[in-house]
Amino acid sequence: MRLIRRAAVLGAAAMLAAGLVSVVSQLPAEGHGTPMSPGSRTFLCWKDGLSQQGDIQPHNPACTAAVQQGGTNPLYNWFSVLRSDAAGRTVGFIPDGQLCSGGNTTFAAYNQARNDWPLTHLTAGGRFDFKYSNWAHHPGTFYFYVTKDSWSPTRALAWNDLETQPFLTVTNPPQNGGPGTNEGHYYFSGNLPAGKSGRHLIYSRWVRSDSNENFFGCSDVVFDGGNGQVTGVGPGSENPGDPGDPDPDPTTGPTTGPTTGPTTPPPSGGDCMAVYKVIGSWTGGFQAEVEIMNHSARTFGGWTASWAWPSGQTLAQVWNGTSTVSGTNVAIRNVTYNGSIAPEGRTTFGFLGTHTGTNTLPTVSCVGS
Repeated sequence: MRLIRRAAVLGAAAMLAAGLVSVVSQLPAEGHGTPMSPGSRTFLCWKDGLSQQGDIQPHNPACTAAVQQGGTNPLYNWFSVLRSDAAGRTVGFIPDGQLCSGGNTTFAAYNQARNDWPLTHLTAGGRFDFKYSNWAHHPGTFYFYVTKDSWSPTRALAWNDLETQPFLTVTNPPQNGGPGTNEGHYYFSGNLPAGKSGRHLIYSRWVRSDSNENFFGCSDVVFDGGNGQVTGVGPGSENPGDPGDPDPDPTTGPTTGPTTGPTTPPPSGGDCMAVYKVIGSWTGGFQAEVEIMNHSARTFGGWTASWAWPSGQTLAQVWNGTSTVSGTNVAIRNVTYNGSIAPEGRTTFGFLGTHTGTNTLPTVSCVGS
């Protein structure tokens, strides 16, 4: 414990000397999925705000307000809107007004009743290709609901605002791309609800069949004849504006936004996962952290994370790990007090680094022993 405190003090001192003011992450990257198409609020706000340096600088006004209320950690963990004790429960478990956060206080800012969240344009009754992040692969069933015609974006979502039955239910769909990557996802097609027009929410639940962990998501949509185009994401993109806007401009096309972010490669057999994120940056330097997660059925006795710097960065100081550097290649191994990680457990190490103006995020792999 003394070593941890000493490392934290040294890291803070270096940051203060560089004139940096930053917020160190407190949120474990525990979640494993959220809708990507139509995108959930956390996913699209992450795309809206992620800068080339890896920090969050939101452009969309609703995303900006959410960051002001809840900080940036929920967007670094955009796939984490979950309750570990949900066990398929809905009404009476998650309170009205908290559906978009799943009752998880970390994501409370994404319950806000606003009409300017990023927006996906759809055609009522049309066939749609859904994508749902597979940040970690689990068996289970996905449920998709749509709001009643009486719902308004000016009030937080309640259970009675949703149509009684889901319009789409899918169990154990196929996946594309490796788990633990920003683009990896489950995919399936389904018919969108017919007879809808204007602004609505699509509410999703992913109920795992192998644990009590459930995931939740609110996707803001408009039924205006669109085919999945996204507006309200990134600098210069259209603000979705008032739900009565007669010209939502669905022809602008999908807004892809930045593709960098917390990164991991596909884990071997869903075993060890590593999430890298920049905590703060300043001229010539930055602070980052890597979270190691054990998604196996065994306890790790030790672990190693490794990466190659993609744009000439260098490692300056590490805490909660020991480093080996060879050219651009970096390996960080556990220290004595954080080598053991139980199944579904996690630990974090941090470091200071330098850069020459470009700080492209590396792809981190990890191995548990």
